[in-house]
Amino acid sequence: MKLTPRRRARECAVQALYSWAISQNSVEEIELVFHTDTFAAEDPDTEGKIDKALFTRIFRGTVASIDEIDRSLQPFLDRNPENVDLIERSILRMAAFELHFEQDTPYKVIINEAIEVAKAFGSDDSHKYINGVLDKLAPSLGRK
Repeated sequence: MKLTPRRRARECAVQALYSWAISQNSVEEIELVFHTDTFAAEDPDTEGKIDKALFTRIFRGTVASIDEIDRSLQPFLDRNPENVDLIERSILRMAAFELHFEQDTPYKVIINEAIEVAKAFGSDDSHKYINGVLDKLAPSLGRK
């Protein structure tokens, strides 16, 4: 399956959020690694195919709004946020950012993209958990 530039941007944003949570490095340091290593190492056939503006918007925006995003997710989690797998938490944060701030993107697209990213990076059933949480979050933000 060929990945769209926006899907690749979301995958990279989740990876960057995961890296940020683990390393506690600055946003600028992590972004630099993605621009110099990850984006540069892309298959030549896909060069320029990552929506880098979307990656930057999601990654920087999520980090800048992390407290608001985490508070909005909290009521819909079935466990303490620290007990949610970090990759799942990164996917939820990415999608929550988009649900909050990317009003031009339909909520169904945001949820579907998060599910697909979870299938690529999460555990076997993480996409079901992601879907359940985001399905409850979207209406609370007036997105349904």
